[in-house]
Amino acid sequence: MALVMAGWLTGLTDRGTAAPPAPVLGPDPYALARQRMVAEQLVSPGRDITNARVLAVMGRVPRHEFVPERLRRDAYRDHPLPIGHGQTISQPYIVAFMTEQLEPKPTDRVLEIGTGSGYQAAVLSGLGRGGTIRRHNCHVRAGTCAAAPG
Repeated sequence: MALVMAGWLTGLTDRGTAAPPAPVLGPDPYALARQRMVAEQLVSPGRDITNARVLAVMGRVPRHEFVPERLRRDAYRDHPLPIGHGQTISQPYIVAFMTEQLEPKPTDRVLEIGTGSGYQAAVLSGLGRGGTIRRHNCHVRAGTCAAAPG
């Protein structure tokens, strides 16, 4: 997988534009869906996310881990999903677009307030150093939420 990803990243940085990722098969049942998400929702004409670091981290962060288990089959589709308390996890394109607009550098420190599912924070932490402040302690996998202390 490292070689495939390295080849994909080389294609991104050499051309200055995004190349569709090569299929990767392995123990992660969502790897192909994640790669398809990047190619079809982020890089495709009209979407035009081109930052190689943003595309790489979007291809690594397991979005399915940030949604309730009953919605995992939809985790890489091009729309927001409910996560409880009237909140949603943003659609992948919106997360990639906002992240690209920040132009984050590895030395940047980012604080996200109102983390929601934590997906955007996970993407940002893959690009630099990040932290979050949240109002609810939500455990998506367990399906439980409680007000955060303080």
